[in-house]
Amino acid sequence: QVQLVESGGGLVQAGGSLTLSCAASGRAFSMYAMGWFRQAPGKEREIVAGINWSGGTTYYVDSVKGRFTISRDNARNTVYLQMTRLKPEDTGVYYCAASTRSTATMIGDEYHYWGQGTQVTVSS
Repeated sequence: QVQLVESGGGLVQAGGSLTLSCAASGRAFSMYAMGWFRQAPGKEREIVAGINWSGGTTYYVDSVKGRFTISRDNARNTVYLQMTRLKPEDTGVYYCAASTRSTATMIGDEYHYWGQGTQVTVSS
């Protein structure tokens, strides 16, 4: 079992930056691929970024490439999402998720553990 707690969300102006953190419990964290998802009002949840167990492989959805960076610190059981040049369309609830795979994945069904989410609002 893995429990995930996100933090770092908030209100920011367009063009600004935020860094989200996801603290994980459980000794298996360092073996799991991790991902960040988001859900905008009235829309389905979508994956934003994925990272493999070591942090050596990362994937991003096209809309955030060059602006967002996913990283992890296995010694601290934490995964991060650094978001820069934020746009109003980045607004939504951001979720951290863990997959029992060790390789990075952008397939939502391959994630098995979820945090409660943190709200990110980007004003224009």
